[in-house]
Amino acid sequence: MISLRQVRYRWPRAAADCLDIESLHVAAGSAVFLHGPSGCGKSTLLGLLAGVLVAGQGSVEVMGQDWAALRASRRDALRADHLGVIFQQFNLLPYLSVVDNVLLACRFSSARAARAAQNGSADDAAQALLQKVELPVACWRRPAGELSVGQQQRVAAARALIGAPELVIADEPTSALDAALRDAFMDLLLGACRASGSTLVFVSHDERLALRFDERLSLPALNRAVAA
Repeated sequence: MISLRQVRYRWPRAAADCLDIESLHVAAGSAVFLHGPSGCGKSTLLGLLAGVLVAGQGSVEVMGQDWAALRASRRDALRADHLGVIFQQFNLLPYLSVVDNVLLACRFSSARAARAAQNGSADDAAQALLQKVELPVACWRRPAGELSVGQQQRVAAARALIGAPELVIADEPTSALDAALRDAFMDLLLGACRASGSTLVFVSHDERLALRFDERLSLPALNRAVAA
């Protein structure tokens, strides 16, 4: 699913690379826990995996496609069709209803919309996911900006999962949840990814969660820029 070779990335006007990774490979259908302290390059790596950033050197391939070899419009289309992202800051549209926020992925991708509607309508799929993340029905038609932080985090997860994307990238998705909600959220996320065969790359500081995953990766151990 993911293959990195001799990847280096440097932010504009920076004096040195922030990422220097010789190789990284993630098998399709696996769940990978990625950890490391602040400043080690986790968010930058996720940007490269999602094709939002393009490596200055080396190759970052997702589903056999090298992001750097694609035009920006093609990167956008590939991302919309095949990737679900749970952002640390959620990135919900506060004026849209909860259901409409979940359906955004389907509006940007006909492929995601078709997969979501296999057993009904895309709206049905959105509501089913909201039930799974245990968001009260009374919240579904409210503007997302009126929800609590924990509720918004669950909406963001439902949006990432709709339409069974092949790759799900999660950036600190449990940071705003208490222990009980965190465990329920992890059950949902891992269960949904396994049921659809989605690959999951999960970033967190909470190493207590690592035992739930197929593989545990330390970014400082991979990143030669940090080691230097």
